[in-house]
Amino acid sequence: MSKVCSICGKGRVSGNNVSHAKNRTKRTFEANVHKVTTEVDGKVSHEYVCTRCLRTAKKHEND
Repeated sequence: MSKVCSICGKGRVSGNNVSHAKNRTKRTFEANVHKVTTEVDGKVSHEYVCTRCLRTAKKHEND
């Protein structure tokens, strides 16, 4: 599963794990994406969408 949002393009970012002794090792942060079924022009497709875009879409659903 690719951890990239199909709407905004949010994906993986890198950072550090920091221990109590301040030792730093590289790590990655994955985007919080969910598989969503969408219908555009009568065609059904399955896409990965981040939770922020889902929240925004739900907010503007009745506009």
